[in-house]
Amino acid sequence: MPRLNLLEETRFEKLPVKVYPDMYSASKAVAQRIAAIIKQKTQKGEKVVLGLATGVTPIGVYNELVRLYREEGLSFKNVVTFNLDEYYPMNPEAPQSYKVFMYKHLFDHVDIDPQNVHIPDGALAQDDIAAFCLDYEQKITAYGGLDLQILGIGRTGHIGFNEPGSAPNSGTRLVTLDELTRGDAAHDFGGKANVPLKAITMGIGTIFKAREIILMAWNAKKAEIIKKAVEGEISSDIPATYLQHSDNVEFVLDIAAASALTRFNTPWLVKDCIWDEWLIKKAVIWLAKTLNKPILKLTDEDYNNHGMAQLATEKGPVYDINIHIFNKLQHTITGWPGGKPNADDSQRPERAEPAKKRVIVFSPHPDDDVISMGGTFIRLADQGHDVHVAYQTSGNTAVWDDDALRFVEFAMDFLQSQNTDDQKIKSIYNAARNFLKTKQPNERDPQEVETIKGLIRKGEAIAGARFVGLDDAHIHFQNLPFYDRRKVSKEVSYEDDILKTMTLLQQVKPHQIYSAGDFADPHGTHKICFDILYESLKRLSNEDWVKDCWLWLYRGAWHEFETHEIEMCVPLSPKEVERKREAIFKHQSQKDRPVFPGDDAREFWMRAEDRTSETAKIYNQLGLAEYEAMEAFVRFKF
Repeated sequence: MPRLNLLEETRFEKLPVKVYPDMYSASKAVAQRIAAIIKQKTQKGEKVVLGLATGVTPIGVYNELVRLYREEGLSFKNVVTFNLDEYYPMNPEAPQSYKVFMYKHLFDHVDIDPQNVHIPDGALAQDDIAAFCLDYEQKITAYGGLDLQILGIGRTGHIGFNEPGSAPNSGTRLVTLDELTRGDAAHDFGGKANVPLKAITMGIGTIFKAREIILMAWNAKKAEIIKKAVEGEISSDIPATYLQHSDNVEFVLDIAAASALTRFNTPWLVKDCIWDEWLIKKAVIWLAKTLNKPILKLTDEDYNNHGMAQLATEKGPVYDINIHIFNKLQHTITGWPGGKPNADDSQRPERAEPAKKRVIVFSPHPDDDVISMGGTFIRLADQGHDVHVAYQTSGNTAVWDDDALRFVEFAMDFLQSQNTDDQKIKSIYNAARNFLKTKQPNERDPQEVETIKGLIRKGEAIAGARFVGLDDAHIHFQNLPFYDRRKVSKEVSYEDDILKTMTLLQQVKPHQIYSAGDFADPHGTHKICFDILYESLKRLSNEDWVKDCWLWLYRGAWHEFETHEIEMCVPLSPKEVERKREAIFKHQSQKDRPVFPGDDAREFWMRAEDRTSETAKIYNQLGLAEYEAMEAFVRFKF
């Protein structure tokens, strides 16, 4: 590609950005750059000084470095490392400690001298921290500074734990963590309340002294903050923007993390485009939203003033483009998610035949079904389809400890009221109480407690599915084993999960499948559950029913598909919204204050209603009919 075109395409970007197809290829590329530096300096007899990061982002890099050591003889004997940060206070041997992380993912697997490893000490007395931080800086300087610093980025825009408000010349110090940062760490600590309030971190000034800086980011969760860091104005509100001042920095991203950058999100603003149907739909809807105008009121001037003159010239006249996209959007709306019997389905999102379809709604957690597509779930049952629901995991991590005790107490009181004395239940109860008194943050529950918590969620899910209209024979609890295995290790086999899913699929032979389609977190339960389902369908692909099976993706309560992505949108009446709310209320353990609420303070039913009403509002603003709420779906093509 000519240099002029590249500059034009990236003119919104204020620092170098390299985008890879996925985080695996990106991680290998970064590891290879680290390996090259190690080899070059080792040949000169010089120490290699690396600044290292923790968290999910660099794990792939560390895995590749370990492989290079084992298979290609890359030696770390000449390497000195300084880690970016550590929570405070933090026991160095605790599972959440960054010392534990680094030894688990890298240091235990290579030939590095432990004396060359430097990690901030989270167990210091507070009076000793200032001296420790000064010594940390002096050690880096004594080694001649950092040859390479690798970074991740937090959703606040922090690098290291340099939160908003950090000064560009800051050094290693004790800082207070942002509430969003603590919320993102909540799962590792068994709840936000257990996440430390402070951390020791290298400063931005320390990072800047590195001869080379690589910031890595994977997945769509990082897309918005990456756009701000790369294209936004330099601001203390987003510390990563300070990197725009450096001549030695590069951002290394996967496609998902880069997706909000102008050249990917709105490419018509920076270059000529190949205008296929998908891009035309995206551009026209973007233009209507940007100008807050209905699609049918967009003009030639609107197109020309917003980078879409090429589209108007190649595909115009503009009004014909508007009508075409308006009709495509109109055709996504259906009150018949299972297909309308005896109707022309050429302009409908689902097939008319068979009139009564076999359907499986796969729900990763026991409440995803009613939260994310409860209205459609009810509509499918009301319209007489043979609807099954499959709860893929127990969801037992998301139950409060005192709720578990309360249910066991209920069982004991019930037995006593029946003049029955069950010593085993009493024994379980006493053991559970004793364990919970000394339970550490994120410590795994004993099997009996996990079972109790799983049964709580199972009972709630049954109540919700029955409310929708399903009988017990159509309610399936898969309890996929990976969910509990991953509490011990992230490296697990999914073979038995796949086999269980294949068995259910062969039993039902569905015409329609609904599955959670929130893939922003590649390591999250939703994505893993989808991957298990997808692999199951691949293995069954030669069976006739699979060839006639359509897979629809739904999203969770936090965000919706982009409007241009939506392929089926099911409108809900006020009464149906109310019924959906009642189905969500059956999940009482998730009511009011769930264990892992994320950074959204609203209850799940509120999030769900706001999300679906917002979708309806967007459709109406684009010039379509006004509905109370709408649930959106995207068809996954095999």
